[in-house]
Amino acid sequence: MNKQDYHRLKVEFDDIKDVLLALGDEKRQLIIIALLHQESCEGLRVTDLTDITELSRPAVSHHLKILKQAGIVDIRSEGTKNYYYLSNMAKEVSQLKELIEHVLVLLEEKER
Repeated sequence: MNKQDYHRLKVEFDDIKDVLLALGDEKRQLIIIALLHQESCEGLRVTDLTDITELSRPAVSHHLKILKQAGIVDIRSEGTKNYYYLSNMAKEVSQLKELIEHVLVLLEEKER
C-alpha cells in the first residue's frame, strides 16, 4: 500500500464521516429501522418515533438532527406538523460501498 492509497482512503473516510457517525449509533439505527418499517411513504412525526423507539422527545429530535445533517433523513412539513422520512441516499450509499471495496482490496493486498 503506497502513500497515494492511504491518502485516497483518508479522503474517502472524510467524505463519508457524517454518514458513518450517524449510522454508528444504536438509537439512530432504531429510528432508521422505524422509518424503513413504515408502510406509507408519508413519514413519521417525532411523537410517532418516540412511541416506537421509547426515546424521549428531545432525544429523538437530537438524533433526527444528526440523521438530517448526514443526508439520511429529510423532513416534510404540513402546516405545523413535520414528517420525517428516509431521503434518497444513493450518493451516500455509493460512497460507502466504494469505501468498503477499497478497504477490502487493501486488506487482500496486505494478506499476500
